Amino acid sequence: MAKQTSPRRFSRRKFIGSSSALAAAGLGLPTQSALAAAEPAPLSSAAPDYVILNARVLTVDSNQPSAEAFAVKGDRFVAVGSSADIRSLAGASTEIVDAEGMTVTPGFIDAHSHASSAGVNELVQVNVDLRSIAEIQEALRQRASITPAGQWIRGFKYDDTKLAEGRPINRFDIDEVVPDHPVVVGHRGGHTGVYNSLALALAGVTSETPDPDDGRFYRDSNGVLTGLIAEQARNVFRGMIPSGSTREQRRDGVTLISELMTKAGLTSVHQTGGGRNDMIAFQDARAEGGMRFRMYLFPSGQSSLFDDLVNAGVRTGFGDEVFRIGAVKFSADGSASERTMRMSTPYVGRPEDYGILTMSQQEIHEAVENAHRNDFQIGIHANGDVTIDMVLNAYERVQSLWPRADARHRIEHCSLVNPSILARIKAAGVIPAPFYTYVHYHGNKWVDYGQEKMAWMFAHKSFLDYDIPVAPASDYTPGPYEPLMALQSMVTRKDFDGRVWGPNQRITLEQALKICTMNGAYASFEENIKGSITVGKLADFVILADSPSDVDPDSIKNIEIVRTVVGGRTMYGA
Repeated sequence: MAKQTSPRRFSRRKFIGSSSALAAAGLGLPTQSALAAAEPAPLSSAAPDYVILNARVLTVDSNQPSAEAFAVKGDRFVAVGSSADIRSLAGASTEIVDAEGMTVTPGFIDAHSHASSAGVNELVQVNVDLRSIAEIQEALRQRASITPAGQWIRGFKYDDTKLAEGRPINRFDIDEVVPDHPVVVGHRGGHTGVYNSLALALAGVTSETPDPDDGRFYRDSNGVLTGLIAEQARNVFRGMIPSGSTREQRRDGVTLISELMTKAGLTSVHQTGGGRNDMIAFQDARAEGGMRFRMYLFPSGQSSLFDDLVNAGVRTGFGDEVFRIGAVKFSADGSASERTMRMSTPYVGRPEDYGILTMSQQEIHEAVENAHRNDFQIGIHANGDVTIDMVLNAYERVQSLWPRADARHRIEHCSLVNPSILARIKAAGVIPAPFYTYVHYHGNKWVDYGQEKMAWMFAHKSFLDYDIPVAPASDYTPGPYEPLMALQSMVTRKDFDGRVWGPNQRITLEQALKICTMNGAYASFEENIKGSITVGKLADFVILADSPSDVDPDSIKNIEIVRTVVGGRTMYGA
């Protein structure tokens, strides 16, 4: 047997900070050419590159739920077990790392986000994730001061329920500080924006402009436009607002967002919706060594990219372990956080408001038939119970007419359900992807739904009770992507102020952890290569300073991420 070295011991703050095997922070995932050139060593033929001992390993593998240690060779787990057994596998060149009792989980997966747009927005737009109208005004004023008059100013990540003034921003607030530039302040939910008076004038929108069926121009009690515009009513600005980003900025946006997301413990991300520029941005970032997470990209059903992929014979799953083509994405109704999703009962205090549909039943049928018959997985944004029913109608129809085994069609958000919907989802083999941080982060918005609806919203417990493999979803930027906040939100159902929303939907920590790992892998047909710490799977894992089971459930989100490892390589180290 080869001579073994003594374990390296590190303080919790400096854990593996000097470990050569794990100290590659800042290096992105391998390019396609690098993967093609690599010759994988047989898992059992050589000593591991490194072993991690004396850890609390939460494997999320039902055959071996916990362990003390594991070994990594190349980009794979090659052994999982006791510290003694794993240490015995070490060779002369194997690095031996003592975890000193820290917790290790599989890499976390976010199965619904808008990563590339979030990244580039940080570079080119005004971040208005601020806590007062005054602060938003100042941020817009500063951008206006360096922007030529007449050019658009775009704000993003605005949240109407988190302002000190206790009211949302309106066009007059924006006019006060930026009268000479058209301005849009986009809600972080992505379905509404507040436009200033110059922007409305450029689009020809007046108080007499009628609401389209699939959108709304909001007015105050006197019929005066507030500047808030929802859903497809925003199409009046189509072609007027420049994208405002270059190819290099979009590449750098991917690099930035992958740094931020891996810092939070995410190792795989599904981008739900994208076009040609997004696909190029991911490839450019990867080629430059800047992409740190694995990507499952949903082409938008309204984009030329989807048509091009279909015409080229490409389908869901095309790609490699770093970048794959995912489901095709459509959007059929409004937003949960912006209170525009289409429901069978009205919003609290708004007896005539049932929300907004953005696709008809016929349009959903046509979109689903085309995608299904071209062998794509499908993901349709459907928040309200009315819309979910319409999507299920289409999924059931195509599977009846053109059956396809294990299609795993998805309902993105799937926010408001009932027993009938749950039974149909189970029978159809559909995957719901409800928001996993929304209960905690967006608490002030649930007043507009009330406790009766919240008992059936973001219904993780109900999905599990029906044996439905519910997927983890942040929808970032609409919701925070941090998986530890997600665990806390699903376990406690408490918002920032400690209010409990839908306590019947609380789940256990073990269930929440599985949702954020194995269920995320299942949602992209990758449960056999990732999602658990299992021999032969990709070595994607996260090291936590504390175990979520050892801390107050209301403080899980504050646990330190010590290290995030993707394919055996460190992508973030504290």
